[in-house]
Amino acid sequence: MATSDENSGLFPIFILTMLAIPLVPYTILKLCRAASKKAKPIHCECSVCSRSGKYRRSIFKRISNFSTCSNMTLVLLWVVMGVLVYYIKNMSREIQVFEPFSILGLEPGASESEIRKAYRKLSILYHPDKNPDPDANKYFVESISKAYQALTDPISRENFEKYGHPDGRQGFQMGIALPQFLLNIDGASGGILLLWIVGVCILLPLVVAVVYLSRSSKYTGNYVMHQTLSAYYYFMKPSLAPSKVMDVFIKAAEYMEIPVRRSDAEPLQKLFVVVRSELNLDLKNIKQEQAKFWKQHPALVKTELLVQAHLLRDTAALSPELQRDFKRVLELAPRLLEELMKMAIIPRTAQGHGWLRPAVGVVELSQCVIQAVPLSAKKGGGGSPEGSAPFLQLPHFSEAVIKKIARKKVRSFQDLRDMTLQDRDDLLSQVAGFTAAHVQDVERVLEMMPSITVDVTCETEGEEGIQEGDVVTVQAWVTVKRGNGLIGALPHAPYYPFHKEENYWFLLADPNSNNVWFSQKVIFMDEATAITAASKAIEETMEGSGASPKETSKATKEAIEKVKTGSRLVIGKFQAPAEGNYNLTSYLLCDSWIGCDNRTSVKVKILKRTRAGTRGAHITEEGPITEDGAEEEEENDEEEYDEDYESEYSEDEEDARETNTKAAANGNGRQSSSESSESEED
Repeated sequence: MATSDENSGLFPIFILTMLAIPLVPYTILKLCRAASKKAKPIHCECSVCSRSGKYRRSIFKRISNFSTCSNMTLVLLWVVMGVLVYYIKNMSREIQVFEPFSILGLEPGASESEIRKAYRKLSILYHPDKNPDPDANKYFVESISKAYQALTDPISRENFEKYGHPDGRQGFQMGIALPQFLLNIDGASGGILLLWIVGVCILLPLVVAVVYLSRSSKYTGNYVMHQTLSAYYYFMKPSLAPSKVMDVFIKAAEYMEIPVRRSDAEPLQKLFVVVRSELNLDLKNIKQEQAKFWKQHPALVKTELLVQAHLLRDTAALSPELQRDFKRVLELAPRLLEELMKMAIIPRTAQGHGWLRPAVGVVELSQCVIQAVPLSAKKGGGGSPEGSAPFLQLPHFSEAVIKKIARKKVRSFQDLRDMTLQDRDDLLSQVAGFTAAHVQDVERVLEMMPSITVDVTCETEGEEGIQEGDVVTVQAWVTVKRGNGLIGALPHAPYYPFHKEENYWFLLADPNSNNVWFSQKVIFMDEATAITAASKAIEETMEGSGASPKETSKATKEAIEKVKTGSRLVIGKFQAPAEGNYNLTSYLLCDSWIGCDNRTSVKVKILKRTRAGTRGAHITEEGPITEDGAEEEEENDEEEYDEDYESEYSEDEEDARETNTKAAANGNGRQSSSESSESEED
């Protein structure tokens, strides 16, 4: 019975241990993350962002930010731990250790006569013949008699003084740290124990599995519905113009679940009048176009009108119900646009290439959503090939201000960024009429904007030149510099009501064929992950090339230093195509800033195979292969391309197309003499 009581008393200690093992490290990790976030502000501090309230730290917002599900669970678990510690502390006082001298009221080392004398006194008080109380009888038998025997018997006393127990050395005992009522399997306690075992060992894992499977069958790892991915994959076309990306974007299943109320009809009609110019309706058949627009699914109509209202920055008149729907639409937008981007660059052709034109359109739509700039502002005009969109993301800028500074030969956004601080101050204050505070806001935003450089190399590891069928390694160092010295930062986005981190997409593509050969997402916020990935990639590359450990260590240290100074390593592989000269372009596209993208020309020369065997296996990725019948459909889609909307990359694609056409013509002229020259080289 004593052993059972001891095991029952260990149950709170067991629960406290199992609770503290994951809770303490997780709490330390949360505190370290919170301290790192408070160390240095990474968001914009202009007056427009301050008025938006997105980064305001009022007492109510701090409470709301703290009152998340994870934080409240953490606090509750710490409260439970505190209660357990208090209970264990008091429980330890109640547990009495067997001390014969204390039971008889003697000092340790008392003589036998003193022991007998004390035993007689206690026998008069507690002996069953003298005291009929059952508790007194129990105390006399279990304590007084046992203590007297332990001190009068020579062997028992020697065992007690030597081992702390009258019976001598005690063996190792094991027990179950469960409450006493669960260990008593008689009667109702047995049923409770059975229910506890069934609940913890069977029902709880079953419930967790059912919830996980039901959620995983509906959502992907990025919390996007499978139905959304199917719709995006089906409606994505190789000739999808940037102005048509919106039509695919709003077809997400998450947006279809947003309720459409009868009370929304009149506000949506008014909203349609405001955003009608941005809906790409044919003005020649405006009535038919409007009727066709309203015949769509109500959820699609509502989503597109809310997104267009956000791009025009005209959402103040929305009803409270529409405001909630509007915030839900914007909250889901970055996640859905990322999946839409993946559907554009997923391998679709027989060579495993994605599509460039829709990928660029998705990124441009993401930029406009984050900066609340209409898509029509990206059209070139007024002497600026990139339109007014880059200027409109700056605080206090409007179309009137852009026209004023254009008269002073500031034609492009890069011209404004390249100006000296004094010249820009004079331009904004004298020409645009900005106050000193407005000029300071513009300077703060320009300091937050990234300046990107990309260094790209394509080579076959361990070989000279690239031949047909080789596995080509693409290695690019992407470097970001800002005026304020930050590496990772939150973009200036006062009209987007949620926190949004910058993401970049690296694309190695052929503008002439509209094919994306290689793609990868680049993130600058997580430096530790970037260091680990760069170190591992450099080590594998150096070991594959046969470098010594010393050279590998040196290259790894250099890569780590680059990452710490604001660079990220992009590395991947693709299989070399047929012989020829390819004028590729590397795109680094930012999904948050307009006008900060980088394009770098990459010339790749593929030689005819002369090495024995093939260099590596064919690189295959998941994705469908286009059949012969699909080529005609893609040609028809090319004819539907919207010529009114021109992406900022349209001119570069035309130049690259002309260059590749000339190169192909020259290649055909030299084809007859290639065999003789190859024999001479051999």
